[in-house]
Amino acid sequence: MAATIVRSPKLSLSLPTPESTTSNLPSLNQSFFTPLPKRRRCISIYACTADDQSNSTFGGEIKKGQAIELNKVNDENPYEFNAKDSPNPLPRPLTSADLSNMAPEGSRLRVAYQGVRGAYSESAAEKAYPNCEAVPCEQFDTAFEAAERWLVDRAVLPIENSLGGSIHRNYDLLLRHRLHIVGEVKLAIRHCLLANNGVKIEDLKRVLSHPQALAQCENTLTKLGLVREAVDDTAGAAKYIAFSKLKDAGAVASLAASRIYGLNVLAQDIQDDSDNVTRFLMLAREPIIPRTDKPFKTSVVFSLDEGPGVLFKALAVFAMRNINLTKIESRPLQKQALKVLEDSVDGFPKYFPYLFYVDFEASMADQRAQNALGHLKEFATFLRVLGSYPSDSGIA
Repeated sequence: MAATIVRSPKLSLSLPTPESTTSNLPSLNQSFFTPLPKRRRCISIYACTADDQSNSTFGGEIKKGQAIELNKVNDENPYEFNAKDSPNPLPRPLTSADLSNMAPEGSRLRVAYQGVRGAYSESAAEKAYPNCEAVPCEQFDTAFEAAERWLVDRAVLPIENSLGGSIHRNYDLLLRHRLHIVGEVKLAIRHCLLANNGVKIEDLKRVLSHPQALAQCENTLTKLGLVREAVDDTAGAAKYIAFSKLKDAGAVASLAASRIYGLNVLAQDIQDDSDNVTRFLMLAREPIIPRTDKPFKTSVVFSLDEGPGVLFKALAVFAMRNINLTKIESRPLQKQALKVLEDSVDGFPKYFPYLFYVDFEASMADQRAQNALGHLKEFATFLRVLGSYPSDSGIA
């Protein structure tokens, strides 16, 4: 049976105060940040597990203290680790504890992503910003925080997948942090079955990967009769297989992960559906200047009062101006008291407050978009522009 990891968030972050609905349209050129003083730290390789995950990580296979066997700690620098058998150290993902002491180094653009080296998010970061320094982060929260605190220049994070749907955590973090969407990038997800050198498919008894990756390869894995074990991410599964030198287990991960961790590719393109694409958002501290000479997309979030036809009225402000919506997502409005109506039974609310995230095909430099949001602001209880950015029509 698959064992699933659940990690507690490491950052305690509060929800920002919504803008007043009586002010002008949300501004795209506001700056909310002050640079922190520069410090430096050497980052090398990620220590695989924490003690509190000793009985759950990788399907219960790693026991307390076992991570120390995989990594040797450099006493001179407690934040530098060296792989036991690898001549080339790998960068350790940032954690929330790192954020107060790190600062950007060098002149290359530093781009945060969630995961370890070989993750699909790393490929997306390199597609979005060629020749960048991709900085791995342990959690989505850490990547947001790193960009917000000037520790990296950009962040590239997944927001939706064509098969698995929306990444709800990142929708919530978009509202919690004051970063701007400055672009999007779409990446074709092509899964491979990886194992250590000398291991054949018939030797495998189990396979490790992210739950969505396992689900996307269900038909192939069922035919092979493999037990599925869910872990945090695809590249992390490949890393664990390689470092543990397992002979009876494989990993579903990217081709890049096989090269990084020295694994053999037993099968390529094992996903059940070839139309498997993930959309990533490019985030920055400052917005870009919207233009009208190329296709642009704008993302907004708003909330409404309860009532018949209110959502219809909100969406009509775009339809009546011939603006196409490409995505709509609803999320519970967090940290707000539930509204209890007078005719509710036993104090239970009749409805819950929701936020609506909408993407539409228009630039904020377009008068139609400005008029639509001006109209929406007349009856929305909250409205915020998350970004106006060039749309990505190509898939790599």
